Amino acid sequence: MTRIHKLFCLFIILALASCSATKKANKSFEAGEYSDAIYQYEKALKPEDPETNFQLAEAYRKSNRMQEAEPYYLAAIDAGIEDEMAYYYYARALKSNDDPERANKVLEDYLKTAQNDAVIAMAERELNNLNQLPEIETRVNYFRVKNLEAINTQFAEYSPFYYGGKLYFTSNREGGKIYKGTGTPFTDIYVVNTRGANVDLTTLEELSPIINEPGVNLGSITMSKNGNTVIFAKGNNGKSSGADDVNLYFTRYRNGAWQTPRPLSVNGQDSWDSSPALSPDGTTLYFSSNREGGFGGLDIYTASLNRRGRWVDVRNMGDQINTPGNEVFPYVGGTGRLYFSSDGWPGFGGLDLFEATRAGGKVKLENLGIPINSNADDFGLFLFNPSRGFFTSNRKGGKGDDDIYTFVNDDPDLKIVNYWLSGTTLTYDDNGGLIPLSNTKVVLLDEDDGIVDEKYTQVDGKYRFRVFSEETYFLVAEKEQYFTTRIDFSTVGKSADKAQLKEMVTDVEFEIDLPLDQIVVDKPIVLNNIYYDLDKANIKPAAAAELDKLVTLMKDNPTINIELSSHTDVRSSHEYNMNLSQRRAQSAVNYIASKGIEGRRMVAKGYGETKLIIKGAKTEEEHQVNRRTEFKVTKYGKKFAKDLGDDYDETDRFFDDADDSQ
Repeated sequence: MTRIHKLFCLFIILALASCSATKKANKSFEAGEYSDAIYQYEKALKPEDPETNFQLAEAYRKSNRMQEAEPYYLAAIDAGIEDEMAYYYYARALKSNDDPERANKVLEDYLKTAQNDAVIAMAERELNNLNQLPEIETRVNYFRVKNLEAINTQFAEYSPFYYGGKLYFTSNREGGKIYKGTGTPFTDIYVVNTRGANVDLTTLEELSPIINEPGVNLGSITMSKNGNTVIFAKGNNGKSSGADDVNLYFTRYRNGAWQTPRPLSVNGQDSWDSSPALSPDGTTLYFSSNREGGFGGLDIYTASLNRRGRWVDVRNMGDQINTPGNEVFPYVGGTGRLYFSSDGWPGFGGLDLFEATRAGGKVKLENLGIPINSNADDFGLFLFNPSRGFFTSNRKGGKGDDDIYTFVNDDPDLKIVNYWLSGTTLTYDDNGGLIPLSNTKVVLLDEDDGIVDEKYTQVDGKYRFRVFSEETYFLVAEKEQYFTTRIDFSTVGKSADKAQLKEMVTDVEFEIDLPLDQIVVDKPIVLNNIYYDLDKANIKPAAAAELDKLVTLMKDNPTINIELSSHTDVRSSHEYNMNLSQRRAQSAVNYIASKGIEGRRMVAKGYGETKLIIKGAKTEEEHQVNRRTEFKVTKYGKKFAKDLGDDYDETDRFFDDADDSQ
């Protein structure tokens, strides 16, 4: 065989080997085994191959190694990659490597020739974020941070949760079997006794094996206020295709042991659901998910706990919190502020920690700045008092992968004012007295009817909301077989003067009770102040104001149909009274329809003097009682049976009877 033939054969062999390695790499990539894909792509890599360089960069990014992805995105671009996402992620990688100036230039140059509208929107947003970095860098704060060296190892320690003198966290510190998605060991949840940041390592232990399942990644944990129920994330066992094998589970502590965990009903189908956090009262769950219908990437969602122990009313927190990027690791302590991590809002690179505060109907987001944030991933904040807490970072200078840090906020003007609105849902007993109405859904709406929060009352009918300064709200209470009640409330002009406060934390309490009337079909209900001019059927301003209340009732109770009736006194002929009352009833129905209520839900009926309340009326006051406008429900259907758990399954129950006090 000639030398040329030998070289040709060697070339063919190398080409086939490279092709085989690329196929294996692609297969690993599609399976979410990014660590294996990186190894295989590097074996097949050629500098002039745009696709392999791009896939290698993506494998690094998806395995949470964005900084290492930078040269491969650049190589893909230099080789003529057609996928415009390479430019966007190259800029993100540059920012993660503390080079925002080059990242800015990459995006500016890309936008001059960009074609992909979706990528253009992302690049423009990121360019705007980069332009805000100088202001964030110079913003004054009073944070001091310190690596919690007693806990951290060369492996990952993250997602601290503090309860009852114990610090819970997630780690792969024991090594062991490797998860092919990241090339690191599978994670478990640990607990250790600690007083603030003073850790007693002799007490360190893993949680029960019934929670820490071998060969499965455990994620963040949160706990009910009595410590008997926990929610945690679990998934990525390496057996499922892709990285979306993450769900939320819960378990209870009974008879000295944790029970078999069960999935929460909020889990989406084929979605990543993780980083759970409970509100202090245990009735609202915050979590992160990439389910359909979000803003892109991972979004923060909430769910409400009803009295039957089911999580219901899952809703996205909206674009004041979520972005086309990723929002993860939500946390709400006792300060009324939402903390979360994001790579979609202006930040230094990777995930940054943000604080969301609300006042005057608007949400204000603030990057917590340096030294809390860095160009690495900063996430998983937890407060054990208003000025001290923990968070996680994989910044340079740590002991290994993710490390847990402590922080102190030395702001001399730190003053927390909590505004609370509480009350009781009530109904009328047979004697006309008010009694508590249990298992009632109470929704707090802003002045634009946007949902701020929602609760389900317990046996005592009690509800409690956190409200915010200088805002106007609507309280809406609804329950099957009862008319929905709507009452307005405002904190405008009722804010505490922080300059006069001496304590770090001040609670301001407001109280409103919510009475609900039971729906009784064909029971007449008088509408007050519906007056007409003599022999007229025109709606007067005072009558319009009263009918507007009925419009609201119809909107809040969308399944009811009504008959709206008009009645006269006896001081005219029967024919005249019947005609006049019909015209007046129809006029009222027309007015309500003009406000957006479907005409098919209403019937106008004039009864003239045929249904007198006071027969033989003599005084004008008695005649006025007979001259009235009424409505009655003729038909209604179920409004929200699913929300209240009519399809309730015992396996979905979150709290047992002993936990209902929460």
